[in-house]
Amino acid sequence: MGNTLGVAVVGFGWMGRVHTQAYGRLPHHFPRLPVRPELVVVADEVPGRAEEAAGRYGFASATRDWREVAADPRVAAVSVTAPNFLHREIGVAMAEAGKHLWIEKPVGLTAEDARAVADAVRAAGVQGTVGFNYRNAPAVETARRMVAAGDIGTVTHVRIRLFSDYAAHPDGALTWRYERRRGGSGVLGDLASHGVDLARFLLGEIVSLTADTAVFVPERARSAGATAGHARATGGAPGPVENDDYVSCLLRFASGARGVLEASRVSVGEQNAYGFEVHGTTGALFWDYRRMGELGVSRGTAYQDQPVSTVYVGPGDGEYAAFQPGAANSMGYDDLKVIEAHHFLRSVSEGTPYGPTLADAVASATALDAMTRSARQRAWVDLR
Repeated sequence: MGNTLGVAVVGFGWMGRVHTQAYGRLPHHFPRLPVRPELVVVADEVPGRAEEAAGRYGFASATRDWREVAADPRVAAVSVTAPNFLHREIGVAMAEAGKHLWIEKPVGLTAEDARAVADAVRAAGVQGTVGFNYRNAPAVETARRMVAAGDIGTVTHVRIRLFSDYAAHPDGALTWRYERRRGGSGVLGDLASHGVDLARFLLGEIVSLTADTAVFVPERARSAGATAGHARATGGAPGPVENDDYVSCLLRFASGARGVLEASRVSVGEQNAYGFEVHGTTGALFWDYRRMGELGVSRGTAYQDQPVSTVYVGPGDGEYAAFQPGAANSMGYDDLKVIEAHHFLRSVSEGTPYGPTLADAVASATALDAMTRSARQRAWVDLR
């Protein structure tokens, strides 16, 4: 059965639930993992929320103060799923308390925040995993392997898109997500952070970029009480949206490849329309998150009029075999987080990083800061 590992979850909105359920599913999908998570404590400052989570999911205890988690000797590993503006303070405190860290992106509001958490993790000698879950899709891992093997020749350019409508409704509440002080860079941190990670995962380091940003819903109503997710609010006092709804960015990679990254949280008609197209000198790869198990593949010697085939990922691709026995059986978002939880606890068990690390969070945040600076200066920014 292996050894138990005491885990805690700090922040119990939707993402806290996702992390908790991922811990619960680990023994089913990865029975050879030598450690088993034990739900020790859940923390959330909203009255009653932690207690409800403890009763529903079986945490041994609940608290409104995350500092009690840092001081709890039963806890060896912590999921940080609180709002972005708390990531630095909580992440640093947990690492300094000797807790292994599974923290959601973008790990704070700036690259400085992400770097502070990374430094604390390194100094404490604990493991740190970051929530860049889309790289865990078996089709994405297969695409990366094909790019590295030269199956589509030398990569020339990539287009990465992350379009969503979660903030498109004008009655969406003016929560922390829309404030600079608490929500950071808006759609950059929320969606473009994933795009940067996918770009680096597939093609390597980004060396320079230029970006344009915009706010398309400039004002929203304040909520009268605590909110979770993307709540609606009407009749409240209006307030300004301080961070960006949209970003488009041109990328240059160390390899010489070029890229386009575009993200929007206000795209009416688009629900989680995430994906990429990677073009090379002899072929191309196409992936759409909404058809997660499919990879469009074009390769050969025709160049012009070369066909594209749909390949269904199967047990030989990424961690697919832990979930399904044969190709074309569907996986979902929560499965990607189970893979992420597996990477995290495997890192803890073996003392070797698996999956995205705090270094990846710093690289992504550095690119996001550069996008903000580029949009303000209307200029290219060098990341080297």
